[in-house]
Amino acid sequence: MKRLISLIRKEFYHIFRDKRTLFILFGMPVAQILLFGYAITNEIKDARIVVMDQSNDHMSRRLAEKLVASGYFLPDGQAENIGDVEELFKQGKIKMAVVIGPDFAGTLQAGKASVQLLADATDPNTANTLVNYASAIVQDFQRELNEVAGLPQLVAAEVRLQYNPSLKGVFLFVPGLITILLMLVSAMMTSISIAREKETGTMEVLLASPMNPGQVIVAKVVPYFTLAFTDAVLVLLLGRFVFGVPILGSVPLLLAEIMLFIIMALSLGILISTVVETQQTALLLSLMGLMLPTILLSGFIFPIENMPLPLQVISHIIPARWFIVIEKAIMLKGLGIAYFWKETLILVGFTVLFLGISIKKFNVRLA
Repeated sequence: MKRLISLIRKEFYHIFRDKRTLFILFGMPVAQILLFGYAITNEIKDARIVVMDQSNDHMSRRLAEKLVASGYFLPDGQAENIGDVEELFKQGKIKMAVVIGPDFAGTLQAGKASVQLLADATDPNTANTLVNYASAIVQDFQRELNEVAGLPQLVAAEVRLQYNPSLKGVFLFVPGLITILLMLVSAMMTSISIAREKETGTMEVLLASPMNPGQVIVAKVVPYFTLAFTDAVLVLLLGRFVFGVPILGSVPLLLAEIMLFIIMALSLGILISTVVETQQTALLLSLMGLMLPTILLSGFIFPIENMPLPLQVISHIIPARWFIVIEKAIMLKGLGIAYFWKETLILVGFTVLFLGISIKKFNVRLA
């Protein structure tokens, strides 16, 4: 144990001497969660629009004021005709135009009023969100008029948003960001670290020492396990106290699942290191084989249900997909292990598989 502890201490010294590695390990989580929390968001706020009011009566002005007062839209520019609207779209000054037809008050009283919504669909998701927001405001405007006039409402929809009532995008990004960081620190950094030892020839020196191969691997991965767990806790704290992301479920259970995912990622990093000889190859394989699938096929950004069937099938072999389900269940839904034991078993299976293959290949190549 003394030799093992000395080797682990040596690995910590090696990491802490490298300022660039320290910056990546501790600076990147803070920068990423601030970016995802403040800059990269799918929420709509102060979207620039123009209202083309062909009626200009008290009802049309009231509707325009209601759109602006919602906080989602910001008026920008004037439009007297459809040509002005087209020009504003071409200049990129607006994302949506609201066209109110002539005699809006009269047609509204007759039950024939209509409002046209024109959106810039070069960004389809934003355009769809803007149209949905504006449509909801118009419907609310109609509901208020019906209440004033004493008209009955045939259908009244009561909306309640579960788990994320304020629709904050950061609630989605924090679980995904933790997953990416753990894959980066655990799998990528571990594979590069072991590949560096092989590339410089020091791995053979370590294996020729009184330490057996298993102790050497444990000494290499313990520092990255510690750093990855620290990064995960740091992101959780930033998400909770800076952006208000809740942890409704058991904190010890969440930390245990994080540890399981870290061990799985470490075993994957060891597996990568057994099939490569250089740091550059390990880096490229980690980026192409781990980071891109984790971002694209885990459900972090893009819903898996919307993907083509072949990609949905491939996503089943992406460990991050199952871990994100576990994170959301604990953090946002407050659920216990009874609701995601299958996903936990899948992560355990991945861990056993990667460790088994890694031990076999490592012994064949280096022992």
